[in-house]
Amino acid sequence: MDFGESPQLKMIREGVRDIARQYGPVYWREKDATKTFPAEFWEAMGKNGWTGALVPEEYGGSGLGAMEMAVIVEEVVAGGAGGTAGILLIANLCFGTMSILHHGNEEQKRKYLPMMGDGKSVFAMALTEPNAGSNALETQTLATRNGDGWLLNGSKVFITNIERAPAVLILCRTKRFEEVKRRTEGMSNFLLENPAQVKGVQINAIDKLGLNALQTNQVFFQDVRLEQHHLVGKEGDGWRQILDVLNPERIVGTAVAIGLGNLAIETAVNYAKERKLFGRQIGANQGLAFPLAEAKAELEAARALNYKAAWLFDQGQPCAEEVNMAKYVATEACWRACDWAVQTHGGYGYTRDYDVERYLREARLGRIAPVTSQMALNYISEHVLGLPRSY
Repeated sequence: MDFGESPQLKMIREGVRDIARQYGPVYWREKDATKTFPAEFWEAMGKNGWTGALVPEEYGGSGLGAMEMAVIVEEVVAGGAGGTAGILLIANLCFGTMSILHHGNEEQKRKYLPMMGDGKSVFAMALTEPNAGSNALETQTLATRNGDGWLLNGSKVFITNIERAPAVLILCRTKRFEEVKRRTEGMSNFLLENPAQVKGVQINAIDKLGLNALQTNQVFFQDVRLEQHHLVGKEGDGWRQILDVLNPERIVGTAVAIGLGNLAIETAVNYAKERKLFGRQIGANQGLAFPLAEAKAELEAARALNYKAAWLFDQGQPCAEEVNMAKYVATEACWRACDWAVQTHGGYGYTRDYDVERYLREARLGRIAPVTSQMALNYISEHVLGLPRSY
């Protein structure tokens, strides 16, 4: 067991954090307030190879693994970019790269994988539905056979970046729910090109609490034409394909929480050293110091577990237990870190002149997506502890 860090990982940490610091809190505060996509940041990340980190070199990427992916995400978030940058990286590293690399045909790989690293494109995935939520097996969006292709009808919700994506991965049913013997059957994935320009696709922006530099949408599909070249892998194999995306997605989501939690703690500590009240630094008060110390300890524990999950993934070994435990610990600790960062700033923490209020808004999403804290605990209860299934 070796806890040492390779020279490559150290180089990645330094390189990514250097970029993140070029786009500090003021940059992200302005993007969030004006709901403007961070194009300059994304282009800089692409030029340095980070947006296509998992893309093999033969397709124009960096050819890195899940461990490097976790470090990249953690460092760019902790370096000042916050949760918005993390969501962008999830879109390209997981939704785009992993799904196409593992299940796409050669034509799809040649077409889309180079886009993952160009610093201009950002991918999207349409999975969640208004009436399904965490239970994606109840997907109702349906692609029915029509000649040599399909017609797609239905709706998806909480779909980020689809309005600017060169392609979106859509999970839908190619057999109705009542026609299959097992709930996991009859689901397929399609890659729809330039969805915002496709006839029959309606995209409605959702006003939300945080991460406002990225547009999140509800999407409606009405008789959208899909051809054979849009199909990813085999028809009916969609659920198995999606499962291959979920573990790396949660590794990245955990890295976002770790980075954001550490960013909040660093901001709070700096303020607590400078701010004086009753004749001394407020950081000397255990009422503030202890909660920040507890969150730091929990984030470090989550980091170790997340790195183990990433290592297992890179070795081709099962990692779902580690992924769910790391995700739960990290997102809960991140929330506490951001909450106490606001508390440390007192009244100033509630204003938009200080960035801790934005960190708190961003941290809240981690307890909901990519999997809720309760669903992570459900997995741990059933698959780690062996307790009866609760849902």
